[in-house]
Amino acid sequence: MAKTYPPIFINKYLAENASGRFELAFPFFPTLPTDIDALTQSFPEGTFAVFDRMFKYRRTPFPHIKSEQLLYYFYKMQGDPELLMELSQMAYELLDREDESAQELNAWIASKIVVVDGAEVVNFGTANFPEYFNPVFFHRIKMYQLEETRDIVDFGTARTFAGNKIIIDYDYHQIV
Repeated sequence: MAKTYPPIFINKYLAENASGRFELAFPFFPTLPTDIDALTQSFPEGTFAVFDRMFKYRRTPFPHIKSEQLLYYFYKMQGDPELLMELSQMAYELLDREDESAQELNAWIASKIVVVDGAEVVNFGTANFPEYFNPVFFHRIKMYQLEETRDIVDFGTARTFAGNKIIIDYDYHQIV
């Protein structure tokens, strides 16, 4: 059964666009109680994102267009933080153009659609272990950077790392 989960499309879109710049796959992790230090031992580049989905209050009586936000924490665990700055700038250029960003993301989603049992879905799993998602249509996307970046970096550790905290704000509806 397919799920409706708009963050998967934004995460995969960012990861695919970042893959040319980053030597390793750029991983995204949902917000969970996680030991970041232990987590980063498994990938040497140390650049990754932690995200959290936030529902927004619906301000109109029309219930089908949803408004949400993704809160991203981008981390760079070792080496020059230049990659972190480039990632933040790339995300900003891709996702801060309102309806133009939404149109590009919608075209990308349309290129990933497959038909399974007569229904249009997007498979981000494998052939043996499919993970089907209902495609969504984005209306607008914009991005904010928060000034709280220093709060997400633990200066008490021997390892130094950089962090960036941003919000992706978007409106969408499920394609039926």
